[in-house]
Parts: sequence; C-alpha cells; structure tokens
Amino acid sequence: MLPKGANLQKIRDENRTYAITPHLPGGFIKPDLMRKYADVAEKYHGVMKLTSAQRVMITGLKAEDIENIWQELDMKPAMGFANCVRSVKICPGNVFCKRGKQDSIKLGMELDKLYHKKEMPSRMKLGVAGCQNSCAEVYIKDIGVMGTDLGWDVYVGGSAGSHPRLADLLIEGLDYDEALHIVDVIVRYYQKNADIERVGQFIDRIGLKKFKADVLAEFYKGVSNTTQPLVPSSEEGREIVPVAGGLTEGTLVLGDKITADSVISDIIRVYPQTIPVFRSFGMGCLGCPSATGEAVSKAAGIHGLDVDEILAGLNKVI
Repeated sequence: MLPKGANLQKIRDENRTYAITPHLPGGFIKPDLMRKYADVAEKYHGVMKLTSAQRVMITGLKAEDIENIWQELDMKPAMGFANCVRSVKICPGNVFCKRGKQDSIKLGMELDKLYHKKEMPSRMKLGVAGCQNSCAEVYIKDIGVMGTDLGWDVYVGGSAGSHPRLADLLIEGLDYDEALHIVDVIVRYYQKNADIERVGQFIDRIGLKKFKADVLAEFYKGVSNTTQPLVPSSEEGREIVPVAGGLTEGTLVLGDKITADSVISDIIRVYPQTIPVFRSFGMGCLGCPSATGEAVSKAAGIHGLDVDEILAGLNKVI
C-alpha cells in the first residue's frame, strides 16, 4: 500500500522512494511555509522540485517518514482520486502583469476552490490565462479560460502527454459570472456522459458539434439577454454511445481473457469492473495518457508489482 498522501517515484535496487506534493492554489506560497518546506526536505534527505502545476514537490522520501513529514508541515495529506481535477494553472493576470487583460487570479482561485480534487471520469486539468500569451497553457488544458479585451474566451479538450491535442474554442467574450457558469456546465456534462477518457477524447468520440450544441444549450438556459447561436439540427438530441476500445491502441474485445500484453485503457473500457482491482494495487491513474498504450506487464514493472498477481485479480472479476 502507498503511504498516505504520497506517490511512488522510483524503484532502484528494490528500494522505493516516494514524493509528496502539497496543494498550493495558484502556486502562491508565503515565506514561512517555504522555509518549513526546506527544513523538512533537508531533515528527511528529500529534494524539492517545482512542478508544472505550480506546486512544490518533495521527492526522494522513505515510506516510513511520510506521516511525520505531513505532521511537521502541519498539513493534511494531499489526498484525492487519481481521476479528478488535478490542477488549476493560473497566470499573474492584470494584478501583477503589464500585459494582463483580465483578473486570472480571482477567476482561477475560485475555480480551484470549486473543483480541485473533484472526482471526474478521467484526470482533468484547468488553465486560466489573463491574456492571449496563454502563460497558463490554455490550449493544452481540458478546460482553458483566456482573458481578452472583451472578456473571457473558453477552450475545451486540450491535453499534452503521449497523445497531444490542441483545445477547441467553445465560446468567446464572457464576463466573470458567465465564465464560472460555462465551466460548471462543461464539468457536469462531462461527468454525466464520458467514459474513462480525457475531455478531448470525449469530444472526438461524440463530435465537437454535438458537444458544443449540448453544452451551449444548457449554458444559455441560465443566461439572459443573450442571443443563443443556432444548434445544428443533425446533432441536437443525438444519443451518446460509449465505444469500448475505440480510443486505444489495443485489440481487446468482450469475452477475451486479460493477458500481460493487454492495454490498460482497453481493459477498463471492455471490463469496467476491473477498475477497483487496478486501484487495489495502487495503479490509480487509469485515465492518464500512458494508459492508452501501456500493457499490464509494462505498468506492473513501473510500479514494482507482480504481473501474474495482477492478472489473476483482473481475470477473476471478469
């Protein structure tokens, strides 16, 4: 079992090292907390790493030290579902930056408060940029919000990783409250209809026209004095049908036995009852980019697990 609030980082000569990544909304940290970070990292022979999600990770830690480290930091362990809102990346915006058009800190902090660690069909990342320089990487976020002279533009479906995808523009020129509302609509629609897939994969499966029509129709229900765009009749009301294995690199179909070469994303689409089994082995990131092409044997090796034991558990539940 993983130490509470830690991630396995490395296995070398059968020795495992772990990392903790306390949540820092927007990447803001006061000097006294940074000193505490440094003191704890030094005491437990860890290394501090600034992450791309605007946090400070302490890595190179031993399992038996994790609980004491959280206590000395005076923090609750950073717990959450693997498939959840992982981060909300925020640029300085017009509060600190001469190029900022909108207050990305205010909007980003509110989105962080509303959605961080909320469970989702897959991992989700948000970005809020105060101008079109997009320092918060709006174009490669599941939901990206960008400030302009006219308000907020909203993008959906971006991701990096092994299968990169640029986000699609959903709507432009929103005010602060409208931006919060459209994000809420997107999140609820995604939670209700998606499989274990990133927002971009979900959009590619059902079609951008269908996604846009459904989301904007719901959005405009709560927005007055605004002209609603036409909804393409060919997309309105079309049923969303899950496609098992349709977005992966594997060939598994219903009735097949799971083998060491079976692709993880295929397994969980064809046999969703295997999800608790994977999680019981500490393999929680089932919606990550690696899962779309990674075989059970490779994942087991990365996590230092016995592949035969995993396969036995998987095949038992199917």
